[in-house]
Amino acid sequence: MSAPPGLATERTALAWERTALAMLTGGALLAVRHLDDPGSGALVLAALGLVLALLLAALGRGRTRLLLADPTASPRRAVVVGGTAVVVFGLAVVVAVLTGALG
Repeated sequence: MSAPPGLATERTALAWERTALAMLTGGALLAVRHLDDPGSGALVLAALGLVLALLLAALGRGRTRLLLADPTASPRRAVVVGGTAVVVFGLAVVVAVLTGALG
């Protein structure tokens, strides 16, 4: 017998949403700061941030629905894909800064 879904599921859902919003905000800040320099990689990073933020929001919502419907479910795929999205965006920003692509 498993424990009924509780606040842990809700807190985790909020964490997914915060992460997606942070990624979206980071991408938007890059775009706004570098709007006058369209040749920089900032617009590409902003687009990447937007796409990955939407992916994270969708994965988090799907993960929450799955766990609320079946508390014994294991949403490993969402966790792996979401974690990979965060790492990819972070690495893209670090590489862009180190290579000077952000001007």
